Amino acid sequence: MADNSGEYRAHLATYNSFNKLVLFMILWIVLLLSSMALGLIGGVHLLSLLLGIGGTVALLIAFAVLS
Repeated sequence: MADNSGEYRAHLATYNSFNKLVLFMILWIVLLLSSMALGLIGGVHLLSLLLGIGGTVALLIAFAVLS
């Protein structure tokens, strides 16, 4: 029974890590698409560049600190 408990904990840790990775990718893709829309359609090139770079750094820091 102890072996199953260890496997369950390992599986749960992997599942949580995968969920964090998927959430990060969804947020990063939304950030990328919104930055591209601001730059290409909105005509606010410098703001979209700063939003894209700053948002990416903020996402990386947030996921590094929270995990």
